[in-house]
Amino acid sequence: MNQTFNIYFGKVLLKEIDKIAKREHRSRSELIREAARAYIEKKSKWQAIFAPGSKSVEKSNLTEADIFREIKTVRRNKKAS
Repeated sequence: MNQTFNIYFGKVLLKEIDKIAKREHRSRSELIREAARAYIEKKSKWQAIFAPGSKSVEKSNLTEADIFREIKTVRRNKKAS
């Protein structure tokens, strides 16, 4: 089922949307739907990529500071060798 809703775009962004839609011979709605689909697909792919790592981090109780500290250590060791 399709649903219509209102959304606000600033003038500059709307002008860019209209320019691209015209160049691609699409309506604003088609362009915005495609942009939403692409965004959702991209987010889903990134979540799938990072999910295994996130689970490992949760199990290991590592903090973000621990990870950055380890990255610095690895980089420092690479420079020394």
